This record gives sequence, C-alpha cells and structure tokens, in this order.
Amino acid sequence: MAEQTPDSLTSSITSRSTTRRAVVGVGLGAVALATAACSTSAGQQEEKQSQSEVTPLVDTRVAFYGKRQAGIDTPAQAHAVFIALDLCEGTNTQALIRLMRVLTADAAKLCAGEPSLVDQEPELAAVAANLTVTFGFGEKIFDIAAPAAKPQWLKPLPAFDEIDRLEDAWNDGDLLLQLCANDRMTLAHAQRTLLKGARPFVTVRWVQDGFLRAHGSEKPGETPRNLFGQVDGTVNPRQEDGTIDRYVWGENVEGLTPWVPGGTSLVIRRIHMNLDTWDLSDRPAREDAVGRKLSNGAPLTGEHEHDKADLEAVNELGFEVIAPYAHIRRAAPEKDIERILRRPYNYDLPVAAASGISQHGDTAGGISQSGLIFCSYQVDPLAQFVPIQRRLATLDMLNTWTVPIGSAVFALPPGCAPGQYIGQQLFEG
Repeated sequence: MAEQTPDSLTSSITSRSTTRRAVVGVGLGAVALATAACSTSAGQQEEKQSQSEVTPLVDTRVAFYGKRQAGIDTPAQAHAVFIALDLCEGTNTQALIRLMRVLTADAAKLCAGEPSLVDQEPELAAVAANLTVTFGFGEKIFDIAAPAAKPQWLKPLPAFDEIDRLEDAWNDGDLLLQLCANDRMTLAHAQRTLLKGARPFVTVRWVQDGFLRAHGSEKPGETPRNLFGQVDGTVNPRQEDGTIDRYVWGENVEGLTPWVPGGTSLVIRRIHMNLDTWDLSDRPAREDAVGRKLSNGAPLTGEHEHDKADLEAVNELGFEVIAPYAHIRRAAPEKDIERILRRPYNYDLPVAAASGISQHGDTAGGISQSGLIFCSYQVDPLAQFVPIQRRLATLDMLNTWTVPIGSAVFALPPGCAPGQYIGQQLFEG
C-alpha cells in the first residue's frame, strides 16, 4: 500500500473517498507497531531480568581457607584439571614445607581473584570464577615427612584384571593439584602460576583436563551428564541430609574413621569410552545396560531421577526390570558404608587422520579419543570404593564400552587457616 501523509489521510476521510481497506490497513499498521514495540520491550525486560539473576563470574568466589579443603563437596564447576607431580630427588621435609608454603599462598590469592606475588599477568587473576585448588598427597610425601601418619589404604588399588588396561602415563603421583573453575582462562592461568612456583621442587607426571557443560547452561544442582549421554552422580551423598559428612568426612558413621580430622581420600580413574561401539547400540540397549532412562535419569522402575530403584521388580515374563548386569544394580551398596561421592569430568582429546570404527576393548582408533575422569571421594577407598569396583569389574554391561586406563589414589589433607599452609599439621606435628 502506498504511504499516506497525515494531510492526505485527513483529506480522504473528509471526502469520504477512502476505502474501508485503507482505514483498516492504517489501523492494523498502528496495532502492529504497538505490538512490536511491546514485544521488544518485554523481550528486553525479560533478557535484563535473566541477566540480573546470573551472578557474573568475576564476582564469584569459593573460600580457600577452612577446616576442610574446598573442591571436594563444592558443587562441580564447568572445567577441571588434575595434575600429578613427582618430587625431585633429594627432597626432604624442609623442602616440602617450602613447596607447600608457596603453593598455599599462591592458591589462596588466586581463589580470591588476586594475583600471586610474582604474577606476571595479574589481569588474568581478576576473574576467580569459583576457582578451587585442592591438594592431595601420595605415598612418597608421607614416607619423607610423616611415615607414622600414612593411611594404610594409601597405595595403588588392587588389580581389576577383568577390565583394567592401565597405562603408566596416567597412574600414581607424589602430589596432586586439583583445579576447578567455571572459566577456562582462569583455570589455565592458575595452572601456569602454580606450576611456576612448584618448578624448583617437582616434575609434572601427568595432566588430565576435564569438562562439564558450560556454566549457566544447566539449572543449579542438576546432575551432569557424561559423553554417553547418561546422568552421572544421581545417588551421591548430599549436604542436605548429612550423608556427605558421614561418607566423605567420616563423621558419626560406624566402620569409617578419617585418617585425620578434616581429611579424606580421592581415587581418580581415567576411563576410556568407546563412543564408536556405543553409537552402534540403540536406546533400549543403552538403558538396559545402565538401568536408567536416558531421558531424565530415572531408574527403569521409576518416573523421576531420584526415585529409588526397585531391584526386586520383574516384568510380565518374570525377568528383572533392572537386569543383573545393569550398572546401577552392580554399583548399589551392599553395606551401609559403601557410599562414595562421585564428581566426574569428561575428556575429549583431539585426533588427526581418524577414520573407521574402533573395536570392543580398544583404547585408541576410530574418530574420537574420549572418556571420563572418574573422581571418587570417600573416607576409606578400601572399605568404600573397592567393593563397588569389584562388583563392576566382575559383571557390568557398561564394561562393553569402557576401559580403565589410569588409576591413582591420594590422601587429601585438611584445610588451613590464613597464615598456615596445607599439610602443616602433618609436617610440623
């Protein structure tokens, strides 16, 4: 329709020569403009409201100092890096003290969004993004500084010959740095800063880089998924009911005693996931292997993720709804203390000149190098983790698509107060 000026429109109406279509068209145009303006305004208001509800990462902090180390029962951040270090030859107790003083001071500043004393890129430290730095001790640290305090479980896990194909590149270590944050740049800077400070005392044994979904892409408290598409960590101990205090920190639970008050343990298992053969499995087969619905993580006997799995339920043919080989049945605790805190991260390494399909049991080949950095926190790995892993090694349908290729155990010491350092009570008595 040709554009009309106010004068021509008035003239048309006065002369009664304007058609009904012209008048209605002008009216609809005005309504459309008003509607568009309202929609734009509402959309902008909704966007502003949504943005106001999200705390910018520059303002998010997790306190470093405390009786317990952060990064254990802290809600999992989007990114993580696990670094195993080996002590240099000739390291003694005094060298360990100097090392931990440096690392503690630098970690505390980074977690507060502040640069370390010798930070050459201080601007990169400004966004803390919920950074946590958690330290773990291997056997050698105890052998040097406190042999009598070494936990009896601090040693390589028993062999699980049915499934393990462990590679030296991912095993063991004298000192662990676990760094987690919601920003990858923050994590990279913290890693570089801490390793520069530790360089005179250690060599890097291995580094494992992991990720979840990006910060803000899931609702708070939502169970993360692994690269199989499964929810991973549904039956974790929780803060709300005190089960984290019981099974991770050893408070008020018979049969579990923490190696030191405020301390716990970490088992890291690097698990290769064969996504090529997983791609060949249909959805019913995948859910049968896991024992949960892929859509929402509910057990096959329930409707919602946190419904209790009915391991006694049978179908119309008399077969168990949750199969004898289903992962959740094999991982279910047989004793009260067989509870662990799962805090896994995915890994996905770049590949080149990749083609074909890797076969069952392969740990390389195909078009991807992907898997899980499975982190298990508990008071006593031998009493809590090992019985579960034995059942999974013996019969777990997920073993069809997974191969453990790395394993390490660390004692996580208590936290510390300002002016102290991690491990001080161990090294100085």
